[in-house]
Amino acid sequence: MKAFGFLSFGHYGHGRGPGDPDAGQALKEAVEIAVGADEIGVNGAYWRVHHYARQAAAPIPLLSAAGALTRRIEVGTGVIDMRYENPLYLAEEVAALDLLTDQRIAIGI
Repeated sequence: MKAFGFLSFGHYGHGRGPGDPDAGQALKEAVEIAVGADEIGVNGAYWRVHHYARQAAAPIPLLSAAGALTRRIEVGTGVIDMRYENPLYLAEEVAALDLLTDQRIAIGI
């Protein structure tokens, strides 16, 4: 096998029930999973973008944190729905992320 990665999936809850993570906890755990995946040699960590879901609405900060704390793994998005994005602003963010991660990004649009 040449490459192995993972894509986040599922519902994360609303942060109101017992054991139901809040948005901050879900984001921090996503970064921790990417760090662990990088340590064991996984090639890619990708997240879905769910606008208006607190833990998955802003992919660039999540990718920046994961990219800063890893060394080899590619980080990226499953799909960014451009109906909700300013294309120029997103391009600027992705360009900065590309520089910060030494070109270890894959952005799905």
